[in-house]
Amino acid sequence: MGEYGIPQILNGEFKQCDFISFNYAKSCKQKEEKGVHFFVDDYQFSRIWNNPDAYIDMLSDFACVLSPDFSTYTDFPKAIQIYNHYRKHWIGAYMQLYGANVIPTISWSDKNSFEWCFDGEPEGGTVAVSSVGCMNSKEKTEMFVYGYKEMIIRLQPDTIIFYGSVPEQCMGNIVRVKPFSDKFKEVTINGW
Repeated sequence: MGEYGIPQILNGEFKQCDFISFNYAKSCKQKEEKGVHFFVDDYQFSRIWNNPDAYIDMLSDFACVLSPDFSTYTDFPKAIQIYNHYRKHWIGAYMQLYGANVIPTISWSDKNSFEWCFDGEPEGGTVAVSSVGCMNSKEKTEMFVYGYKEMIIRLQPDTIIFYGSVPEQCMGNIVRVKPFSDKFKEVTINGW
């Protein structure tokens, strides 16, 4: 454990599957064929922090569950960023304790977050990242790519589940997951 007592998430087993966001998990049919991600606004999944036992059994039925992606925005105070990293790990480790196949979600804010944002993450195995909201300026894209490269060096993942657009500088065994918003773009483009 590092300086902040971040719980350790173990390597989960990667299973090829379609992903749905947490806010659709409860009504999902054929859970064993789906994975659950938390790449949605925090208010959509804060309830898992407030009452994790209400969701453990349901989430354990899925092929895999990504650890919650509590926000670590660069304009958040450092204490809130570390707290959100802690919450992600506490929930991820708790789900693993009760049998869920958890894949760690890796996130960072800026270079200063590197001192704690990889605490509790396993080396090797499969990890998940999201570029949604990180590609809308040159500065944000550069920071995302810088953090991505740091993640590769520190964690050396075998597979990266990548939610969102993949910058050309991001290397590795990437499994791309198109964000839900891309479905609306396809409909608009195809004139529906």
